[in-house]
Amino acid sequence: MAKRAVYDEEHHIFRDSVRKFFVNEAVPHAEKWSKNGIVDREFWNKAGEAGILCPGLPEEYGGIGADYRMNCIINEEQIYNRAGGAALAVHSDIVAPYLLHYGTEEIKSKFLPKMVTGEMVGAIAMTEPGTGSDLQSVRTTAVKDGDEYVINGSKTFISNGQNCDFVIVVAKTDPSEGAKGTSLIIVEADRAGFQRGRNLEKIGQHSSDTSELFFDNVRVPQENLIGHENAGFMYLMKELPQERLSIGIIAMAGAQRAFDITNQYIKERKAFGRPIANFQNTRFKMAEMKTEIEVGWAFVDQCLSRHIKGELDAVGGAMSKLWCSEMQGRVVDQCLQFHGGYGFMAEYEISHHYTDSRVQRIYGGTSEIMKELIGRSL
Repeated sequence: MAKRAVYDEEHHIFRDSVRKFFVNEAVPHAEKWSKNGIVDREFWNKAGEAGILCPGLPEEYGGIGADYRMNCIINEEQIYNRAGGAALAVHSDIVAPYLLHYGTEEIKSKFLPKMVTGEMVGAIAMTEPGTGSDLQSVRTTAVKDGDEYVINGSKTFISNGQNCDFVIVVAKTDPSEGAKGTSLIIVEADRAGFQRGRNLEKIGQHSSDTSELFFDNVRVPQENLIGHENAGFMYLMKELPQERLSIGIIAMAGAQRAFDITNQYIKERKAFGRPIANFQNTRFKMAEMKTEIEVGWAFVDQCLSRHIKGELDAVGGAMSKLWCSEMQGRVVDQCLQFHGGYGFMAEYEISHHYTDSRVQRIYGGTSEIMKELIGRSL
């Protein structure tokens, strides 16, 4: 990927080290992880040692106090190099900020340093079997009993679900108040009544552990509450722009990789005695994709610049996810088409981009929900 104005020399140096880490510690194991449906737990410790977990955390918690651009570099390099399916973005870009921004000092000191080292892997449990993008309809409950919360319910499609050491649970502490009765509560994986369900089989992202989670009278101390009771929905709304920007950036890196490997393939693949790159239709389609990708980078970098200044709002986050993920879908589909029958073969990388990218338009809020959010602002 070309150097971009949003990054400075320090970021370019960091990118080189991140790329080397993924190439050495992830790419050689990617096929095995894909077959196993999960990344080896040891990888998380190596990622911690390499300094690529939670770089944005303050030094007092083990981070380097970097701004969000370091997280973006990690996401871009992991996706561009197809470096395994560990949900590093969930751990570093989503879970850690909730603890840092809203957690007590006790919570921060207990969890954040171990998230940096990889000793603890974090997950967040929003989605339920009957509740996807509509977080207001969450049915999992957390009822006070003395100095504890008793949690009951189930979650599904939880990234890092098998590997996680703790999970932030989105639960109703006052069901009568709807969204205003939602809270965020930490549940450690060794709590009685917490159970991991099966590692879900997906059409793509096979090495990423995605799980069902069950909570049967799980008791946690009230100290595990993140922020204030019944303020969870507000916290979710504040943090979602970064989550959606992350998805947009990941979409850009995936689209760029699909384009690059296709650009090489069409120069080697021949039809009617000449490389298919020489056909006008091929050149025109490649020109269209190249332009869309360049527009995408410019837009997502603009969103990133706004975000590090604290200026990216919910609508901006929604637009970055919507446009970039939809564009990725168009690009990957066309790139696979240029591979012909080979594009449908699992041994060709483009096929994995096709299946891996499809969920980008679903998780973090579907494209339809993004349009609704944007439309309400008009």
